[in-house]
Amino acid sequence: MGSKQYGIDPVRLEQYAQEILKIKELGVEVAIVIGGGNIFRGVEAEASGIDRVQGDYMGMLATVINAMALQSALEKAGLYTRLMSGIKMEQVCEPFIKRRAVRHLEKGRIVIFGAGIGNPYFTTDSTASLRAIEVQADVVLKGTRVDGVYTADPEKDPSAVKYSSISFQEAYEKELNIMDMTAFTLCKENQLPIIVFDMNKKGNLTDIIQGNNNGTIIK
Repeated sequence: MGSKQYGIDPVRLEQYAQEILKIKELGVEVAIVIGGGNIFRGVEAEASGIDRVQGDYMGMLATVINAMALQSALEKAGLYTRLMSGIKMEQVCEPFIKRRAVRHLEKGRIVIFGAGIGNPYFTTDSTASLRAIEVQADVVLKGTRVDGVYTADPEKDPSAVKYSSISFQEAYEKELNIMDMTAFTLCKENQLPIIVFDMNKKGNLTDIIQGNNNGTIIK
C-alpha cells in the first residue's frame, strides 16, 4: 500500500522491483510469495457476513492481483518472470507444478507464487514455507514493517528488545508471533531457516543476501 490506505502504491512497487533486481544481479535464484491484505483479507471476511471459505478464496485472488502488479514492475526493470498460481487461471498465470517451478528458477527466471496453496484456511506464510520446501530453497526471507523479531511488538512497546538470532524452540517457548504455526512448524521440521527483516528499508535485501544480518534469523 505504501502511504495509501488501500490498493497498490506504484512508488513502493518500483522500489521492490529495484531491490529484487539488485539481488538477481548477484546470481541469486529468487521465488516470491506475496500477500493480498492491501486489497482483501480473508480472515476479516466473516465480520462482514462472508463465509470464511469464500473469504479465503477472495483473499487468494487478491494475492494474484498483487502478483501481476509485481510481475509487471519486475519485467519493466528488465527481469524475466513466471507467475504460478495455486488456482487454475490459465489466461494470467501458470498452474503451480513443482518441477516446472524449479526449471524456471534454473533458467534464471523469477518465480512468483500467487493464490496461496489453493486451499482455504492457509495463509501466505504457509504458502511461502511450503513452496520454499518444494523448490529446495536455502532460506525464507520474511519482509515486514519492522527490522526483525522483538520480545514484544516494537510498534506498541518502546521497551521491546530485538533478537539477532533465535532458535525455533525458543520462539515456540516465548510464543513469539513470527509466522502462523503451520508455516513455522513446516520450516522447523524441514530445517529451513527464516530471516525476518524490514522490507521497506533501501538496501536491506542485498545486505541479507550478502550475509549481513540486519534482521533476525530463526534456525
